[in-house]
Amino acid sequence: MHQRLAVHRGELDYELLLDAKRLGFSDAKIARLTNFSAKAVRERRRELDLFPHYPQIDTLAAEFPAETNYTYATYHAQSSDLEPSWRKKVLVLGSGAYRIGSSVEFDWCCVNAVQAARESGIEAMMMNYNPETVSTDYDQCDKLIFDELSAEAVLDLCEREKPLGVVISMGGQIPNTLAMRLSENGVPILGTSSENVDRAEDRSKFSALLDKLDIDQPRWTHVTDVSNVDAIVDELGGFPVLVRPSYVLSGSAMSVAHEVHELHWILDRAIDVSPEHPVVVSKFETHAREIEFDAVADQGRLVLWAISEHVEDAGVHSGDATLVLPPQSLYISTLRRIKHISAELARALNITGPFNVQFLAKSNSVKVIECNLRASRSFPFVSKVTGVNFAREAMRRMLGTAKHNSVNSLDLDYVGVKVPMFSFSRLVGADPVLGVEMASTGEVGCIGDDLSEALLLGLLAAGFKMPRNGVLLSLGPISDKYWFTDEARSIADDLKLPLYATEGTAEALEAVGIDCTRVGKADDDGGSALAAMDDGRIDMVINIPRSYDDLGRPDGYLIRRRAVDIGIPLITDLQLARAVINALKEHSQEDLHVRAWGDYLERDVRVLI
Repeated sequence: MHQRLAVHRGELDYELLLDAKRLGFSDAKIARLTNFSAKAVRERRRELDLFPHYPQIDTLAAEFPAETNYTYATYHAQSSDLEPSWRKKVLVLGSGAYRIGSSVEFDWCCVNAVQAARESGIEAMMMNYNPETVSTDYDQCDKLIFDELSAEAVLDLCEREKPLGVVISMGGQIPNTLAMRLSENGVPILGTSSENVDRAEDRSKFSALLDKLDIDQPRWTHVTDVSNVDAIVDELGGFPVLVRPSYVLSGSAMSVAHEVHELHWILDRAIDVSPEHPVVVSKFETHAREIEFDAVADQGRLVLWAISEHVEDAGVHSGDATLVLPPQSLYISTLRRIKHISAELARALNITGPFNVQFLAKSNSVKVIECNLRASRSFPFVSKVTGVNFAREAMRRMLGTAKHNSVNSLDLDYVGVKVPMFSFSRLVGADPVLGVEMASTGEVGCIGDDLSEALLLGLLAAGFKMPRNGVLLSLGPISDKYWFTDEARSIADDLKLPLYATEGTAEALEAVGIDCTRVGKADDDGGSALAAMDDGRIDMVINIPRSYDDLGRPDGYLIRRRAVDIGIPLITDLQLARAVINALKEHSQEDLHVRAWGDYLERDVRVLI
């Protein structure tokens, strides 16, 4: 078929197109092989009335008649089993395959969107291709279409069903990326307009909007010529710099560059990942705190909002960070500034529905990183902690059926913490370090009376084991070694645990009067860190990697990898390490309280359920 299309000349005929579509060739692929445009191929299919049919999936293996709302798109069927209904209907685009960056959190948003639509008396259709999702359960929606989440598939379905709107803001980045192509083809987008989605997703356009609104952001530049990277870095104020492609999820191809050769490699990769959209290079802010603003807006006005802070410093992807709600260490003026900026962005982008803004806070200065005009992966977390379902209210606002108007997310009588889970133990040889590209494969949310209790509950639920024998410290840069001395002293004096330290860290600890046992980093004798881990003397490792090691030293990697391989808790972020040690000092495993989610919500009569 590839060869038939490649040598075809002249108008596309019915038999050729039907054969190609039955073999799975997309309009775009046919267009590339025949020198037509994808739009021309689609128009030709319309002239020939060549569209997929939607038969029911036989869920009973032909033993009994299957009366299900499960359908799938195919060009092999002669007719569709379910005719379009006369009711008002919306089409919700799902989250696709479960993978790093897009998993059950977006499916949760899709499920709640569908349920909110059905509660409003509107027929809810779900389009997805992952049968593992809850959104594809038989009782969740009025009609389910198993098909790929592509512009072509959505356009074909919309031409048949004629929904009053398509929801692209609940399934993560895949449906959000379709905004412009669907809108250009006349598909009504429910909620925020596709033009404003593009203004937020396109890094260059969004940065220009921030400049226009006089909202502070890390210094940036739009890269058009990779050859002039020296001038780019000088303009931004030197290394490190952050490379950010547009229209990507989970930080794909997003990286921090610390020197020119690394920057060249990262830029090439970013352009390959998102060739149709600009790449932005911005100044990377060190020792800044990252903050999440999750919200629902209605025609540019804030309706629901929640501010969460990361435990880790900026540089760890938001999906890998430990998230705290309400924030425990931010200035009141910082919180006010964050809300003010978010409200201003909501007005400027005329947002209706869900959105998320990511901020950097350093001292009392606030900078905007990005704004996503869709539900974020923290939407389920803030909904559970506050007791107000952000996803359902976002859907109601898009449909014009409002319910909630506010929630006081800063004045809760408890603290929620979201802890990431990783699969490094299943990835042989992978270096278990965190960065701006997401690596976590799951998460745990826990609530406690205070930050320490919630953090420990979350860590334990994610597989953390309380240290009983000894703690290894390998703290990277000299500033980190001295910054951690109070916590190191707490490990020895309060937790009564033996301290082990690699050479440079031990020297810094001894200089301030903290006793520790020196161990070699990767020697094979009994005095090495690896040997102490293997024989059980060390059962927790705090290893802070250097941000950039131009000598390529493997010692830190060997320690981190051994900890993962033998199941020892590993912490690679200094801020998280400090929080964990303080939590261990305040709570033993025996005095942690486990309570039902509803018990916490009942504490605060102001919570709207």
